[in-house]
Amino acid sequence: MTDSSLPARDGGTPDSPPATFIRRRRLTALTVGGAMAAVLVLMALFAPWLAPFDPNVQEIGQRLLPPSAHHWLGTDGFGRDLLSRVIYGARPTLILVALILVLTVPVGLLIGIGAGYLGGWTERVLMRVTDIVLSLPSLVIALALVAVMGPGLMNGALALALTSWPAFARQSRAETLGLRRSDYLAAARMQGIGGMRLMSGHILPLCLPSAVVRAALSLGGIILSAAGLGFLGMGVRPPTAEWGSMVAEGSKVIFDQWWVAAAPGGAILLASLAFNLLGDGLRDKMDTRNANR
Repeated sequence: MTDSSLPARDGGTPDSPPATFIRRRRLTALTVGGAMAAVLVLMALFAPWLAPFDPNVQEIGQRLLPPSAHHWLGTDGFGRDLLSRVIYGARPTLILVALILVLTVPVGLLIGIGAGYLGGWTERVLMRVTDIVLSLPSLVIALALVAVMGPGLMNGALALALTSWPAFARQSRAETLGLRRSDYLAAARMQGIGGMRLMSGHILPLCLPSAVVRAALSLGGIILSAAGLGFLGMGVRPPTAEWGSMVAEGSKVIFDQWWVAAAPGGAILLASLAFNLLGDGLRDKMDTRNANR
C-alpha cells in the first residue's frame, strides 16, 4: 500500500526540485532580459549625463587610441570617444525599433483579425498578399526601399516595417479562426455585438498577449536588421552615432585596432540578447500551456 502523501518520483509535483528549477530558470530569463532592456533604455534616455565626452567632437591627435583609463573603450579613426558614441548609439536603435513596432503590430493585427473573422474572398486576398510579402527577403527589400527613398531614420523604419508585419498577421488570423466558433463569441453575438465592435472589443484583447510575445521575440532580429542598414550606409546619416555604421568604420582597421568595431559590435550583441531573453521569458510567462509544468 502506497502513501498518497508522498510526492511523485517523476518530478511532476509543483513543489518538486525539477519544477522549482524550471520556475527559477524562467524567472531568471525574464528578469535578466528585462533588466538588460531597462538598462539599454535608461542609457538612451540619460545619454547626455552618462557619456563622458561629446560623441561628435573630433580630436585627430587622439585617433585610434586603445582602451585606457581616460577612454574606456578607446577612440575611433576621428579621435572620438567610443564609449560616448556607443551610449548615444542606443538612441537611434531604440527609436527605430519603436517606430517599426508601432507600424507593424497594428497593421498585422488588423489584417489577421479581419481575415480570420470575415473569411471568404476577404481572407483569401489578405492572406495571399501576406504570403507574397513573406516570400520576399526582408533585408534586401528594405535596402531597395531605402535606396529609393534615401537614407534616414524614418525611411529605414518604414522600409523594415513593410516587410515585418506578415508574421503578426498570420498569427492573429490563426487565433481568430480558433475563436470564431467559440462559445465566448457566440454569447457576444447573442447580445447584439458584431462587426468592428466584436473584433476590437472581444477578439483583439485575446490576440494581444501573443502579439506582445512575438514582438519581444522579433526585437533582436529588428536590431540586427537596423544595424545591417547602418553597416551598408543606408541608416542614420553621419556624424550621428549609430552602431551599424560604427562597425562599418571599425571594419577598415579591424586587424590592427580591433576595439573600434568590437565596442559597437558588443553593444549590438548585448541588445539583441536582452530582447531575446525578454521574449523567451514573456513567452513562458504568458503561455497558459506551461502553467502547470
